[in-house]
This record gives sequence, C-alpha cells and structure tokens, in this order.
Amino acid sequence: MANTNQSVPHPAPEAEEVYRRWIAFLDEEFTRHNSPTRRAEVVRDQLYQLYLGRPHGGKLNLTLTSELPGNVVSLSLDPENVTIEAEHFADVNRQRLSELKPLLWFWQMFDRSPVGLNHWLGLRFRCMLGRHIFAHMGTGVKIYHGVDLTYGYNLSIGDGVTIRQRALLNDRGGITIGNNAVIGSYSRIFSHSHSASSYEKVTLIPTKIGAGAHIASHAIVLAGQHVADGESVGMFPLDRA
Repeated sequence: MANTNQSVPHPAPEAEEVYRRWIAFLDEEFTRHNSPTRRAEVVRDQLYQLYLGRPHGGKLNLTLTSELPGNVVSLSLDPENVTIEAEHFADVNRQRLSELKPLLWFWQMFDRSPVGLNHWLGLRFRCMLGRHIFAHMGTGVKIYHGVDLTYGYNLSIGDGVTIRQRALLNDRGGITIGNNAVIGSYSRIFSHSHSASSYEKVTLIPTKIGAGAHIASHAIVLAGQHVADGESVGMFPLDRA
C-alpha cells in the first residue's frame, strides 16, 4: 500500500518566500507590459543575474579578441540579439510571436540555467510564464523541466494537466490538451505535416488530446489526431503491485 503520509518536498520557508516574490514580480511585469522591447529588457535583466550573477549594465569592450566569448554570452542573454526556430516558419503570426519571443527565450534559458533544475521553483515558474504565452492555461498544471514549445500561442492546456520532462509540443497548427491529461517524458505531439514531395510544403492540422488521456514516454502523436478522453497512446510499464 502506498504511504499516504509521505511529506511533499518543500524549500525552506525563507527560500520559498523569495521564490514566490520573484515569480509574483515577473507575473506583474509581463501583465503590465506587452511591448516586445520592454519584455526583452525584463528578460535580459533577469538572465544576466541568473547566468552572470550581476545586474545588467556597463559597456562591453567589443574590440578585444580575448573578451569575445564573454561578449557573445552577454549579448545572447538579450532576446533582441537572438533568433529562435519559430521565426523561420512561413505560417507564424509575426506580430504575436514578436510579443512572445522574449518569454519563449526566457522559458528556454531558465530551464538551461542551474536554477532551472530546482523542481519546486521550476513547476511554478513555468505555469506563471505559460499564462502569458499559451492560448489557455488551466489551474493545477504541472510542467516539468525541458518541455519544448514552438509558438506557444496555439497551445491550450486544461486543468490538472501534467507534462513530463523533455516533451515536445509543436503547436504550429494548434494543440488542445484536455483536463487531467498526462503527457509523458520525451513524447512528441505535432500539429503540422510535410508533403512527401516537398519538405517546404506544410499542412497545419489541429491536434486534440482528450481529458484524462495518457501519452506514454517517447510516444508520438501525429498532426490531426484526436486522442479520445481517457485513451492511452504508447506503451506503459505493467503494474505488478
């Protein structure tokens, strides 16, 4: 029988208070500011401290060859100096992506930073950021480390959804995930397909994962598939208890 009295892992009270204040601050900033420029500034300033341990500021010396690697790092912490894969797709909503690009870069770079592996903080950070990126974000959602998004704005996530680590949500044509569905680690969910005659010819087809559905680890859901409520896709280990 499972031990129902097992305590839930938790940060120390002082750390939790700091974590909650940081997430609340970011949530307020991204609510107040839709401007891509202002959002990029916020993300740049946060990433400077996460990666370099110091506030952004000061003039870079761009002439010294010995400082080029450091300059590359510093410049790449600013979303305005980076490109992301989604910008290359012809079907992208460029205005919407412009608003969300700083947040998508923050999503990726947070998970690649040392604090991105902080489980308690990461679950809450991703839900906060998801509310500003996704078409819909339900309550009680758990999104684990390394989940990969394409546009984000074509993604709708219901209440109580769990998305395990390293899943890919390629939402070019739209993905809807119903309440209490579970998306397994390293699974792949697509909403577009390529023509057999030309890789450049893309068809966008919405994909739906029903309420309570389970997508197994490493399973692939192709574009246009409608996984029924409660349906399981892929192989699951047998419960031998």
